[in-house]
Amino acid sequence: MPDAIDRYVIARYAKLLHGNFAGMMSGPEGETFLRDLVEDARAITDDELEELLAADWRPRITAAWLIGVDRRTAWRGRLRELFLKSDLVFAGQGYCFALARFGTIADAEILVSYLDRYLARPDLRYDQEWALAALHHVDADLTTGYTSRYLRPGGLWESWSAKNSTDLPFQTRYFDLLCSHVQRAVHAAGVRR
Repeated sequence: MPDAIDRYVIARYAKLLHGNFAGMMSGPEGETFLRDLVEDARAITDDELEELLAADWRPRITAAWLIGVDRRTAWRGRLRELFLKSDLVFAGQGYCFALARFGTIADAEILVSYLDRYLARPDLRYDQEWALAALHHVDADLTTGYTSRYLRPGGLWESWSAKNSTDLPFQTRYFDLLCSHVQRAVHAAGVRR
């Protein structure tokens, strides 16, 4: 039996990175990718997830997406620890997705902790735009206003984005689109059961 990295990561991480799978959604390849992602999110064991989270960024981003797809909130604390540490590139994108999929006040507070720490460092370009887009997504679901503290004139986002060119309106729409694609796939899998 292949190990967790061979089974879940090798053919998937590049499509999860930056939400690249969105470019496949106009054809059957995209539907197949998401159907398989949902099935694997339900099938992966906690031991396999831990193996992935202990590895490099490719397994971590994949594990976070699998955790988020299946809304395995028991992993919230581990994701928080890894996200706030931010020791590997790109993995934070998956953590943002998972926290947005969980979508509770606790998840918003993790995103806030990250943004408070890393928006204050304009010299670091990690996953700040993903985190703000995820927080915006949670705000929309919960009808809260966490993002407003970052977006006001003179706020942390303004100073960070002045040194890190990014298109936040695009990023938030794109993030919402990714979440929507996943939600449709999860719903379709539930209907097939």
